[in-house]
Amino acid sequence: MDHQGRSILYHYTDFQAVDGILRQAQLRVNNVLRMNDSAEMRHFMNGLCTAVTQRLEDGGDKVCAWQVQQLFREELEKEYSAFAACFSFHRDDAAQWERYGNRGRGVCIAFRREYLERMAVGALSLQMVFYQSDMAGHPMVETFYRLVREGADLAGEEIRRAMHDAWACSVSFKHPSFRSEYEMRLVVSPFGKEDLDVQPCYHVSKERIKKYYPLDLNSMCEKAGIGLEDLVTELIIGPDSTQSAVIFQDYLRDHGLNRLAERVSLSDCPLRVSI
Repeated sequence: MDHQGRSILYHYTDFQAVDGILRQAQLRVNNVLRMNDSAEMRHFMNGLCTAVTQRLEDGGDKVCAWQVQQLFREELEKEYSAFAACFSFHRDDAAQWERYGNRGRGVCIAFRREYLERMAVGALSLQMVFYQSDMAGHPMVETFYRLVREGADLAGEEIRRAMHDAWACSVSFKHPSFRSEYEMRLVVSPFGKEDLDVQPCYHVSKERIKKYYPLDLNSMCEKAGIGLEDLVTELIIGPDSTQSAVIFQDYLRDHGLNRLAERVSLSDCPLRVSI
């Protein structure tokens, strides 16, 4: 798939979240460690450790390989939080509906990729997700290998910066079994939150407390020289939703989103999961 030629990104969600995005003009970036692929950041770091130590062992440097293993073992005892909003290149996709669109009862919002890229400045970045199980060819392997072979202090600043870069890369890593999702992410990296001019919020449920950052879409659109109705190109009601398209359109018009009301459609996906 030629990602570079894909101009629209699709965000599958539920109606409660749509109300926040459209009426309140607020896009939440949620903790990656609480998503359905929550282990992937650590999976990336473990794979990176294996690739670096293997390269050192192949070069006959078993002592450094052992030291790097200890370094990563200590690093993996920490928990760094990255935050992201997820998008797919797939329109009206059954797997996306079931996993992220409230099991087909939600909404798919289509965003212009060009405008999201324009809005992703400062602490925000729009990153392509890569799907890989073997880290041997990843550029961070060469970075760590070079630093270790050049005698960098494993407790020093160079290694610390490289470790930060590795954690940042891990946010956009997923196991190859997720490859069919063809995803991009709007990301706040584990070490970029101090540069984000947004206060964190907390959603409290009966079972736990979730942390998220509410992005002000109106402000971001204004800085990018666009409007919210320029950013959103389509709204697709899920294949198993009971939502009336007419009422959804009335809701949009009554909240001043007249152009979006004309972009509402019903899913053609044959997914049916109701019991």
